[in-house]
Amino acid sequence: MILDIVMGGLLALKEYVALHVVTCLIPAFLLAGGIIAFTSRDTIIKYLGTKAKNIISFPLAAVSSIFIAVCSCTVIPISAGIYRKGGAIAPAFIILWVAPASNLLSVIYTGSIIGYNMALARIITAFVTAFIMGIIMYISFRKEEAERTFKEEKVSEKKIIAGKDIFLLLLILGSLLSPNYLITKGPYLHKVYIFAVGISITFLYAFMIKKKGEIINWLKETWWFVKIIFPLLLIGVFIVGIIGKILPQEWIENWLGGNSLTEAPFVDTLMKLGMGKGPALALLLSGPGMSLPNMLVTIKVFGLRKAAVYIITLVILATLSGWVWGNFIF
Repeated sequence: MILDIVMGGLLALKEYVALHVVTCLIPAFLLAGGIIAFTSRDTIIKYLGTKAKNIISFPLAAVSSIFIAVCSCTVIPISAGIYRKGGAIAPAFIILWVAPASNLLSVIYTGSIIGYNMALARIITAFVTAFIMGIIMYISFRKEEAERTFKEEKVSEKKIIAGKDIFLLLLILGSLLSPNYLITKGPYLHKVYIFAVGISITFLYAFMIKKKGEIINWLKETWWFVKIIFPLLLIGVFIVGIIGKILPQEWIENWLGGNSLTEAPFVDTLMKLGMGKGPALALLLSGPGMSLPNMLVTIKVFGLRKAAVYIITLVILATLSGWVWGNFIF
């Protein structure tokens, strides 16, 4: 019995490493490291920092979320990178909330399985509630953010991001998105091929425009995210695999799975069994952020207090959104 439980955890780890690390996590970590290494703190603070107007930073964070993630596990390093470089807490958590629900791949995938009315409801709700999430995080940690900004201003850089660095970040982003957008069916190895081409072009360009020391610094910043985030993701996945030997598989896939592309088939199955569209929407919104691996990493990166406020707000927003759509719109 004990051996079967442990094997369940190991099998979950094997599947996660095989299907997520190469084409999802590696480019996400490289992008997070690139945000730290290649962008100036002044640029981040200007548009997403505490000095930026919320009317600018909130929509910018929400809209950018469409393009910067393919699943919930990849958005955490990116959000953490923006926050670590000088971004305010509200935009960072808006990205955490919106990206898994509204990125193009998840919207298309949700629409093809459940219907585009549900996909549209998912993205509309994510954008509308993003401002509520941002306001709550802003109010909850306004004093702490003010103190943090004061410290950062002393070491603030005086340059803006160069055009060649923007292009490099876009290449890294392309290596993250292209395998999942270009290959939606067929063997996973095809995604690896696309990723290999994309990341090769990225590093070739990096060696053309960057000095050796700059590339080493980029990889060091990337490693910081890997050592902080990756072990917790593995621990979370292992625990999920162990619990999966005890609890029903469907419950585990939705609440502990950690991939924003896996809950759509599960929700579709529940709807065929009679679940209403309102509760289904609530599951689509809350599932990715409430996964055990993601919660562990969020606590580690942002701290228990911030993670607690975020998770509680997430549950409330998802519940109220499902109730409103289920009773008044669908």
